Amino acid sequence: MERGLGGVSANLWLVANAASGSNSDESLRAVHAALVDAGAAPARVIVNPALWPGRAALEQAGVTELAVFGGDGTVGSVATRLEGWGGTLLVLPGGTANLLARALHGERDAPAIAANFQRLDRARRPCIRSQRPGGEQLVALVEVLAGPGATWSDVREGLREGAVSEVAGAAVAAIRQSTTGPMVALVDPPLGRADGYSGIRLEVATGGLTVEGYGAETVGDYLKQGIALLRRNFREGPHDELGRHRAVLCRSLEDAPIPLMVDGERREGGAEQRFSLAEFALDLFVTR
Repeated sequence: MERGLGGVSANLWLVANAASGSNSDESLRAVHAALVDAGAAPARVIVNPALWPGRAALEQAGVTELAVFGGDGTVGSVATRLEGWGGTLLVLPGGTANLLARALHGERDAPAIAANFQRLDRARRPCIRSQRPGGEQLVALVEVLAGPGATWSDVREGLREGAVSEVAGAAVAAIRQSTTGPMVALVDPPLGRADGYSGIRLEVATGGLTVEGYGAETVGDYLKQGIALLRRNFREGPHDELGRHRAVLCRSLEDAPIPLMVDGERREGGAEQRFSLAEFALDLFVTR
């Protein structure tokens, strides 16, 4: 499905996710209006994920700029399928955490970023890569959380979808998993606690991955404070700062699959999972 919102710029398309609670018609129109005012009215606005263009479609159409308005899951899905494209991606925050949008544009909202379109710079940033069992590659553009604490995102997902009855059950499960589930240790290089962590957070940074370890008490106590506080971030709690590294190997201390949160989206890893800082071959618009 496409929405005809008027305006034409052959170089720019806009994609959004109609299923996202943040992408209402009103919010999408505000983004579109800001792009029009900036002299960059999109030629196409596509809100059906099944019709989101890949690299080949953009190249065939001669599109050199693509704006994506959505949360971290939407942004990751679009960006990874475009790697190697010669154009530039504009990330507009339309989700819960908006990790990449914040890294590129600070705390500005989507219309403010769009209104500044003609003054944006282009840049590349590295990513985190990891190989899952079975050969599937994981790519994180901002961060990975590895360990049983990653299951807290199941509660957040229920909150986002308004599934109150499911949230309560997910919260109980997340507390149990975060406090008693198989801890994960950093084994290569050996870092932090030998008895592991409930959550190991890896963040993209210049020259390496910033590594932080969160104990079961941090994530578990955070969840126990109540579902209302899930809109805050457990990352604000006490943790071990474990330096900056080009690659790390995480291992479950009970040889169990490691729960993962990849740019805020739940995934499942192997009993061992290596994460490396790597190039990401896509130009991104960034606020000066």
